[in-house]
Amino acid sequence: MCFLSNKVWVQTLLVVTICIRVGEMCGIWALFGVSTESISYTDSTFAKIRHRGPDAWKIQYDNKVKCACLGFVRLTIIDNVYGMQPMTLHDYPHLTLLCNGELYNYRRLEEQYKLKYETRCDVECIIHLLATRGVEFCVQHLDGVFAFVLVDSKAQRVYVGRDPFGVRPLFRLSSDVGIVGFSSEAKGLMDLSSKMNGGRWKVEQFPPGHFAEYQLNKDGTATLLREQRYYTIGTPPAFQTLVPYSELNEVDTHANIRKLLTSAVQKRLMAERRIGCFLSGGLDSSLVSALLVKLAKEANIPYKIQSFAIGMGESPDILAARRVAQHIGSEHHEVSFSPEDVSQVLDDVIVSLETADITTVRASVGMFLISRYVKTHTNTTVLFSGEGADELAQGYIYFRDAPNSAEAHQESLRLLGDIHKYDGLRADRTTAAHSLELRVPFLDLQWTQYYLSLPAELRQPQMGVEKHLLRSAFNNTGLLPDNILWRHKEAFSDGVASIKKSLFQVIQDIVEDKVSDEALKQAATRFPHCTPTTKEAFYYREIFEKHYGGQAEWLMPYFWMPKWIDVTDPSARFIKHYAAGSEDQA
Repeated sequence: MCFLSNKVWVQTLLVVTICIRVGEMCGIWALFGVSTESISYTDSTFAKIRHRGPDAWKIQYDNKVKCACLGFVRLTIIDNVYGMQPMTLHDYPHLTLLCNGELYNYRRLEEQYKLKYETRCDVECIIHLLATRGVEFCVQHLDGVFAFVLVDSKAQRVYVGRDPFGVRPLFRLSSDVGIVGFSSEAKGLMDLSSKMNGGRWKVEQFPPGHFAEYQLNKDGTATLLREQRYYTIGTPPAFQTLVPYSELNEVDTHANIRKLLTSAVQKRLMAERRIGCFLSGGLDSSLVSALLVKLAKEANIPYKIQSFAIGMGESPDILAARRVAQHIGSEHHEVSFSPEDVSQVLDDVIVSLETADITTVRASVGMFLISRYVKTHTNTTVLFSGEGADELAQGYIYFRDAPNSAEAHQESLRLLGDIHKYDGLRADRTTAAHSLELRVPFLDLQWTQYYLSLPAELRQPQMGVEKHLLRSAFNNTGLLPDNILWRHKEAFSDGVASIKKSLFQVIQDIVEDKVSDEALKQAATRFPHCTPTTKEAFYYREIFEKHYGGQAEWLMPYFWMPKWIDVTDPSARFIKHYAAGSEDQA
């Protein structure tokens, strides 16, 4: 809510606000179909997402809409004064917005549609667009990442929307008794089962690229009127793009790739907090980091970009990231961790993730630890990373086994469509656990659409090299050293540890004595959905069930596994093409 006038504040029955000076990350929470008693148990629901935004928090029960409770925790990125939520404007006092997101085209929308903003907060444009042009037009014209809930007290409607790749998280509680809830994390909805009066309920992710409309009934419950996809991955966006398509070169694909990826990084510089980057030394994070440092200098950002790498001792990632940092001139930080550190945080990682997927948990340990370092040792708040490149540009080693280019293309679409359940979830949850905000240029809408429009055979691995097209586009530009640009694909567990003892083997040693052989034998009976077949997987599932019992079917629909090959473990180490540590691999 923007504190501009008392008339914006009318009819609010209860508001609690506490502001503190430090902290990051945003989170939204909304519940419909409950009484004022909902305020009394927010310590076990709404409070569980406080890590997403300890700058400030607010929860309100508004009698303009019967049985509606709205909560917000804030990361102050833009407009420290007027950006608080729930947001209501003078021109639309009947509309109340909760949004977690960054909308990079909010100024272009203001000019294009003659919008009259009351704040400097980018998400304000959602209210104007929805009020004047409807929810479908609104979501189709947002260039950025977002998850929002908007309440219309005049029409007694609730509108919900999420960005096309689900970069910003949004979970939904639905029940057969009319109670509906939304939260940035599933943990904010799990303790509401007592309110269902024996009814059936589930917590699941609200689907990316969709919007929904609910009718608020006289008793305060909510009924779904429609849920609709508004964007299909690979199609041109409806909004006015930062780079006009007319400016793309009809014959120089490499130039277009460079231009659009640069644009994707550039638009994400929008922030009033310090920006940094995760840097593993792999292709994806190195490209993003190099572009970020270059563009920050051009924009005269008054500080040096900090880069962060993590590993166990002199791991491959640590060594490669060190070379990149020296080349691009970032203020580089190296974080070393031990098996004891892994043991200490493993349970917290699983609880933060809200999944027991094997690949996701393994890959999250390092990101969780490095995020903790950033939070406790620096003032960097916004972090760039390379998530999305492997899905988009066919970077996983198993793409070499694709039967043909058409099937490889379909696999890219599948991975991008589900990224919010795996790598996207990992990236958001491990950073948000430490009140940091992540930005992912490789999931930019115009960039992904263009890259997917290129001939499918060009996007496949070439001569045994994944992401050959992407690498070639930046060849001979000087942006990165050649031995980084053409560095082989490294399994994450090997990159942060070593080829001799991978991180997943460290984890397996930690959990070995925590799961009995007998318990593992009974796994299929206890966990018929996504049955764990190893002690490692069983341990992950046990921790998951303690906090998210009964929701595995919705929160982890399947285990992430390589396609087209026969392996029992998702690690790239078990794929025949894997060549980490081989000097003769590109």
